[in-house]
Amino acid sequence: MSDDSVETEELKITPLYDLHVELGGHMAEFAGYDMPLHFGDGLLKEHLHTRTQAGLFDISHMGQIRIRPKSGHMADVAEALERLVPADIAGLSVGQMRYCLFTNSRGRILDDFLVIHGGDHFLLVTNSGRKSADEAYLQQHISDECSIEPLDRGLIALQGPEAEVALSDVAPRCAELRFREAAEFEILGASCVVSRSGYTGEDGFEISVPADRAREIAEALLEHEAVAPIGLGARNSLRLEAGLCLYGCDIDETTTPVEAGLSWAIAKCRRPGGTRPAGFPGSDVILQQLENGTGRRRVGLRPLGRTPLRTGALLVAEEEDELAVGNVTSGGFGPSLGGAPISMAYVDASFAVPGAGVVAEVRGQFLPAMVVELPFVAPHYRRGNGNSLRSK
Repeated sequence: MSDDSVETEELKITPLYDLHVELGGHMAEFAGYDMPLHFGDGLLKEHLHTRTQAGLFDISHMGQIRIRPKSGHMADVAEALERLVPADIAGLSVGQMRYCLFTNSRGRILDDFLVIHGGDHFLLVTNSGRKSADEAYLQQHISDECSIEPLDRGLIALQGPEAEVALSDVAPRCAELRFREAAEFEILGASCVVSRSGYTGEDGFEISVPADRAREIAEALLEHEAVAPIGLGARNSLRLEAGLCLYGCDIDETTTPVEAGLSWAIAKCRRPGGTRPAGFPGSDVILQQLENGTGRRRVGLRPLGRTPLRTGALLVAEEEDELAVGNVTSGGFGPSLGGAPISMAYVDASFAVPGAGVVAEVRGQFLPAMVVELPFVAPHYRRGNGNSLRSK
């Protein structure tokens, strides 16, 4: 990291750290960084503000890795990446992006990330806790063909129904982007990569910015009346309502894409009968699960009482059962649902049916819950747009 990201009490800081403190951010450790959990209005108001207006999130702790071909041919990078992921990388056009998974030889998930086709390179946006491991993994497996460069840049997410209006003040052409499209725009004279993406279930953007311009750009966005600073607490409750996985909780090296309900991330062209061979780590396990199913699945849970079921709670079929049928991986309250408790969990396949009942054991109490479909709150992505940048 650059001088913009230095050690403070053994924690790293982002280029927006000073701004967070000045705005009254309640700071705490997350993935080795000193990050704002919430600001003055608190998690509940920040959550609802994002759902109804626009929230600005600092996600500069996440990894950004640029991959270029040593041969000069982008097809070589696509081929190299497809040896590591089950996605269709070769099918990406310039400005398109994909959700991807690194898998190991047992078909388990090493990380989930986004990849953007930037014309003469691919840009990977990875989880903060895995960015060093991901870089090492790429160096180990594809460095002969590819140049792998971790980037020292800020990353800002602007999410919510007013995000487009707010961002248009400084980047008017952002309105031309559709969901999971990206382009390079000049914002306040700085070259930025803007993608129409995010992890809240709302329409919005993620903006990769030069580290030394991050604060200026963030402050310009905060000048819009609809935009408020939002902490990681609301980011977590928003993604939970949207049924989105958090690496280290809902997916990790013990879960497969099929168990996690991420089969859609395995491209059809990489499956049997597809146009390109599978060849990614653990493909034999994953393709077999696609064909035959799995013993457990990720599901949504609605507790029948008011007590939330938190990470790690064991699930049984009935009170006093000793045999667990699953476990909770994420849980909390859903502010968009009137504060109702919601959770995600893995359960035995026979219980992975909406309406199935389970019981959670929490501190000696047995709390009933019902399996429900995900997501808890329907997404509002901007998928349709006749003025796409890619069409020009």
